[in-house]
Amino acid sequence: MVYHPEQNPIVKHIELDSDQVRSLLPEASEPIDQPPPAEDIPQDDLDEKVESETGVHEYVVSTGDTLSSILNQYGIDMSDITALASADSDLRNLKIGQQLSWTVNDDGELQRMTWEKSRRETYTYDRSGTGFKSSIETLQGEWKDNVLKGRLDGSFVTSAKAAGLTSGEISSVIKALQWQLDFKKLRKGDEFSVLMSREVLNGKREQSQLQGVRMRSGGKDYYAIRAEDGKFYDRNGSGLARGFLRFPTIKQFRVSSNFNPRRLNPVTGRVAPHRGVDFAVPVGTPVLAVGDGEVMVAKNGGAAGNYVAIRHGRQYMTRYMHLRKILVKPGQKIKRGDRIALSGNTGRSTGPHLHFEMWINQLAVNPLTAKLPRSEGLTGKDRSEYLATAKQVIPQLKLN
Repeated sequence: MVYHPEQNPIVKHIELDSDQVRSLLPEASEPIDQPPPAEDIPQDDLDEKVESETGVHEYVVSTGDTLSSILNQYGIDMSDITALASADSDLRNLKIGQQLSWTVNDDGELQRMTWEKSRRETYTYDRSGTGFKSSIETLQGEWKDNVLKGRLDGSFVTSAKAAGLTSGEISSVIKALQWQLDFKKLRKGDEFSVLMSREVLNGKREQSQLQGVRMRSGGKDYYAIRAEDGKFYDRNGSGLARGFLRFPTIKQFRVSSNFNPRRLNPVTGRVAPHRGVDFAVPVGTPVLAVGDGEVMVAKNGGAAGNYVAIRHGRQYMTRYMHLRKILVKPGQKIKRGDRIALSGNTGRSTGPHLHFEMWINQLAVNPLTAKLPRSEGLTGKDRSEYLATAKQVIPQLKLN
């Protein structure tokens, strides 16, 4: 209804369509049901053949992690986390270097979690009603180290498979070297050597773990060697991951809408995930890239307005929406802290704000609580132990 404050008031009835109704909602980006990155980010053979399937995520436990802190950042309900801990109290005592993987359904609800407690013990927790049923698989195979070498003739994926690596092993190599190399820019004749520890049980290969990799590209050698914490470092024990900023602006602004993967749309009544965080920023506020990477998309995205998507390594991606002006182009290399846009109020929006998303392995995470890569290296006893390990691994990574 539109009211005209005249001597003889006139009341007009206006019919609004569903999109107009949604635009009147109080929450800035309520109407937007953002598509996953895979729908608008260019893919290559590295993504198609070795990336994790949608809805599945893997995580290596590091210092200070708990079951709750790990799963909560991905939007897993505390009720499910409590139910997991009830199914197995040992989950309260995760160790550095252990690996968790879990599956969620389309509504973001946890369906299964796997805990690789050791090389020999794998625990699986499957949803059963409101709780989880646990099972254990114990392997008693023999572990052997294998060195696999190759020279690029075509893509890295094709060449690595020809050298005898499985799709999962190729993925682990790409993740280990992702911060040093752009695998799409490797050239014919580049060489690689991989030290893979494999378990054989009853004559069949059961599982494997990457111990170290060496890649020679353009006459330069790149190394990644596993430490006891399950992460990879260079020959000197320096961290390989590039550090991230927590916020995409120079200063922190008020959060107007939080991350919520199971939010109900008040208009349709269906689950319409809010896969990012909205910051109440004035129009024209400089928007910063939170990490080093490559601009994959810089365009108008309809309901998202002007937006930018940046890929950081092979696992991480960030998206910035409702921008007034874009300052970068697709394919452009950017550094952490670079200005990529000015904030605005474009697209389907009820007021000036910045919608910011972070994705890890094509799964949306809460950017305010996600554990981000750190660039720090090892120190003290940890570094001494690592250098001793590297001294044994490096000689095995000879090239052809």
